[in-house]
Amino acid sequence: MAISTLSKFTVPLANDQSSASQGLLMPKLQYRFRAILENFGVSTPRSELTKQVMDITRPNLTFDKVTLDVYNSKVYVAGKHTWDPITITLRDDVNNSVTKLVGEQIQKQFDFFEQASAASGIDYKFVARIEMLDGGNGASAPNVLETFELYGAYVESVNYNSLAYNTSEASTITLSISYDNCIQTPQGTGIGTAVARTIGTLSTGGGA
Repeated sequence: MAISTLSKFTVPLANDQSSASQGLLMPKLQYRFRAILENFGVSTPRSELTKQVMDITRPNLTFDKVTLDVYNSKVYVAGKHTWDPITITLRDDVNNSVTKLVGEQIQKQFDFFEQASAASGIDYKFVARIEMLDGGNGASAPNVLETFELYGAYVESVNYNSLAYNTSEASTITLSISYDNCIQTPQGTGIGTAVARTIGTLSTGGGA
């Protein structure tokens, strides 16, 4: 039997919106995720990185602001966009699996022994996936709620962090990863959704 009082634990909605008795929607939880780096480093399997992830930031997007000075005011339009780097923190394991993979990746970008650079971006760039999960595990396989797919990624900076006698925490490696583009999948649920492109002639908009 439905408990009707629990459907009221949300914000009252206007008549032109969804049902006022729908109840509060379940949020995505921050700890239900996994990160996958494809074509990262050389060794296999690269699942060692996925198992050793401690935290990761989701993509941030910024549009340049273009200012159009007019008679008595200013008008703003969106310019080029910038994807900010993401940060991923990894536990450094005793088998050196993570350290080896990270080292292989930055060696692909630049050979520090021979002082030789990669010939082109395609020689070292990889794909990063950040998957939001529903909490399933074992016999109940997890469902992927959404995926951020980062294309043309490379390691912008690597920090092997500090060591200290006064702590019991695991040693970590932090990567800053830059990328060329990001799409949310399945397509149609976020960035990458097919939206009809309109062509106008005015810089202003948002009419009543």
